[in-house]
Amino acid sequence: MTNRTAQLQRATSESSIELSLDLDGTGASDIHTSVPFFDHLLTAFAKHSLTDLRVRATGDTDIDVHHTVEDVGIVLGQAIREALGDKSGISRYGDALVPLDEALVQAVVDISGRPYLVHGGEPAGFEFHLIGGHFTGSMVRHVFEAIAFNAGLTLHVTVVAGRDPHHIAEAEFKAFARAFRQAKAHDPLVSGIPSTKGAL
Repeated sequence: MTNRTAQLQRATSESSIELSLDLDGTGASDIHTSVPFFDHLLTAFAKHSLTDLRVRATGDTDIDVHHTVEDVGIVLGQAIREALGDKSGISRYGDALVPLDEALVQAVVDISGRPYLVHGGEPAGFEFHLIGGHFTGSMVRHVFEAIAFNAGLTLHVTVVAGRDPHHIAEAEFKAFARAFRQAKAHDPLVSGIPSTKGAL
């Protein structure tokens, strides 16, 4: 089995990012993005997807966390795509329904090579809430867009229930992590590329 790893760097006038991951890890993480709540979400993603993840990011957070968070999402998606390689032998599909206290989120992943995001169910006003005083709720969807479009994932995320913005956001990332964990897993019954097209 080839190593499914990637190590990328990205620098713009708005942010500087170094990221490495191992899709066949244990969920170990070492994450410092300069955005504390985003660190929390990425740590949860690594833990529950069994992806080893290291991130170092700095950016113009004195203006807003937006640029740094989006750019980390872009690089994470690019790294996932690179580490997946030709996707031979993977399960391809994954789904998860994850609770966090009153919040309940469903995520479904298809490692399709076709970027698409369907995202809904967050309660009215969630997108305006400052979680931890710095992370706008609207960034959750934005990060999923960046990851899905750069990794080549079809991703559906649906908030079934929830009241507390922290719980909702964290449940979204944990549900995505669990679904991605299934989708990236090697399936002993799959031979070659799991697509009638012969490519993903």
